[in-house]
Amino acid sequence: MGERRQHQPPMTIDEQVENLKSIGLIVNDEEYAKKILNDISYFRLIKAYSLNLKPKNGKYSDKVTFEQIVELYLFNANFRQLIFPEIEKVEINVRCRIANYFAEQYGVLGYLEPDKFANPEYHKSFLDDIEEEIRRNAKAPLVKNFRENYEGGNLPIYALVEVFSFGTLSKFYKNMVNQDKKIVAKSFGIGYIYLESWLESISYIRNICAHYGRLYNAKLSKTPSLYKEYTQVGIGNNRVFSVLLCLKHLLKNDRHWNLFVDKIEMLFDKYESVDIKTMGFPENWKELLENKSNEDE
Repeated sequence: MGERRQHQPPMTIDEQVENLKSIGLIVNDEEYAKKILNDISYFRLIKAYSLNLKPKNGKYSDKVTFEQIVELYLFNANFRQLIFPEIEKVEINVRCRIANYFAEQYGVLGYLEPDKFANPEYHKSFLDDIEEEIRRNAKAPLVKNFRENYEGGNLPIYALVEVFSFGTLSKFYKNMVNQDKKIVAKSFGIGYIYLESWLESISYIRNICAHYGRLYNAKLSKTPSLYKEYTQVGIGNNRVFSVLLCLKHLLKNDRHWNLFVDKIEMLFDKYESVDIKTMGFPENWKELLENKSNEDE
């Protein structure tokens, strides 16, 4: 392991602006730049949205402006806010369908029994996870009601899934036995291997959205399995576009999906500095994203 670097000393807002100018960034309005840097941290704005605009530790490419970086930041904020409601629809649907199926098949407390799952050892850690989630939500009326008024104090599965994080929900599905996973996935019209992969990736994107993170020019650490119709035409699975394709199939009966696609197009038109290729969007992205069955509704 090489020698560790020293932390850089802090810079005032004025010094931040001067530093940006010294490494080739065009700052047309210094007062505007100072105002922005007083509201959005240098680290969140400059470090994140300068990717592809300059080599590491180098100077900015010709004609890159401070306003351009702000535009990428604003695009990302709007893009994130556009995607989040679509993820919410999937999240609510999956919670409902898993809970309904599991309760009918194994009873409302069947989740406590390890033999109802593929991996009993993983089930043990799952019970630890849900106990922690219930503890964090101990004051919620939903939790207090079952804790205080029902024998054993356990939450039924239909209430428990409302306490789950999306990540825990994804793990719950992943540890269901294959036959059960197939039945839940069939309700979405897809194979269970795909649903398992998609939920994990969608959960990852959801967390980025929830924590105001960067989707623009970001590589996914949780990648979804894609249909051959996409991989055969060169669509990669490590950018946000691949997750939008998954959402498309999960929301294929949502009459508002194509309106969502139109809003993405309007966002691209509004922010001209955006390079859609950095998010995995091909030239025919709109054709791929639209649900044809909903076009005439």
